[in-house]
Amino acid sequence: MNVLLCRSVPDVVRAITHAAATGEHLVPRGGGHCFANRSTTDGTALDMSGLDTISVADDGVATIGAGALLAQVYEALHTHGRTLPAGCGPTVGVAGLTLGGGIGLLGREHGLTCDRLVGAEVVLADGSVVTCDDEREPDLFWALRGAGGGQFGVVTSLRFDTVPEPLTTRVEAVLTDVDVAELVTAWQSWAPDAPDEVTVNLTLESGNARLFGATTLGEHPTRELLRELTPAAVDLRPGLPYHRLKHTFADPREADPTRMRSEFFSRPLSDRTLAELLAPLAHPGRQLTFTAMGGAYNRVAEDATAFAHRGERFLLEHIAAPADDWLDRSWATAHSEGSGRVYPNFPDPALDDWATAYHAGNHARLTTVKKSYDPDRFFDFPQAI
Repeated sequence: MNVLLCRSVPDVVRAITHAAATGEHLVPRGGGHCFANRSTTDGTALDMSGLDTISVADDGVATIGAGALLAQVYEALHTHGRTLPAGCGPTVGVAGLTLGGGIGLLGREHGLTCDRLVGAEVVLADGSVVTCDDEREPDLFWALRGAGGGQFGVVTSLRFDTVPEPLTTRVEAVLTDVDVAELVTAWQSWAPDAPDEVTVNLTLESGNARLFGATTLGEHPTRELLRELTPAAVDLRPGLPYHRLKHTFADPREADPTRMRSEFFSRPLSDRTLAELLAPLAHPGRQLTFTAMGGAYNRVAEDATAFAHRGERFLLEHIAAPADDWLDRSWATAHSEGSGRVYPNFPDPALDDWATAYHAGNHARLTTVKKSYDPDRFFDFPQAI
């Protein structure tokens, strides 16, 4: 694989023009965290890290280079008292995260990262540079908000309507002496319907349970709400600016190689399915993570952006070592009660009907946008629109 560092938009244009002329496969790479390895290729990877400038206007609109990583974004926005609802991994690229949706600890209050996107600059397959928003190239702008990265062109910068950076209360509890099935049942009923200011997720591993998340409420109201979920002691750290909170929840998968499959759920798991899921978890290295949806995520129409998953209650991730075949069995067990929908930022090569899983009713419109902006499928890969 050849890696080409791009430091300017003309660099990107030249790279695309050369690849188109020679027939060389080309993919953009921001953070390089794609679960399906789409940021690697037998051709040329465009390393976008040289395009990482960040500026914030007086109205709070931030222009962010497509090569910026989340740690850079949070620190830069903090100096202006602003932030974005986005993920926890500090080395995740803001472009890839946004183009596939963007779930995070402020999402139930402020929506997906892509819901804050107000414009983007894109280099198309023919080497032309376009700016898109609600008024200019609106179909392309619609598609960029949640279809997944690398589909229509190379995004070089993004403009976001940022939100004021809040003070947060960090939430964590490691529960070793608890009825796990009872806790999951309670979490499924409580977390998706909690106030928008509250995001509490649940991870199960080797018989232990860990609640983790944050609220934009103070310590006392946070504790009162958590008593509705569990009587167990919960560690609360109030008064954390959001950019500091993010550092405390860095994703451990960045350090350890794992495989993951996931699905959204629009209703709670039955007791029978939950029991089947929990029984094999005692084996070391196996993990289930439940992420709460609802709130602002679901107050956007399904066809308003390319991200179609607007009626889901939670996301369930199955995580294990790459060689552990438990992962596929666990996913299949849960899938019997899933919504059939999959987060585009967690691409899954094993899916049978990936078009419906990723894009649901938006797939037809996305194929039209693809034909318009990339008719020769220059930006192509397995499961590309």
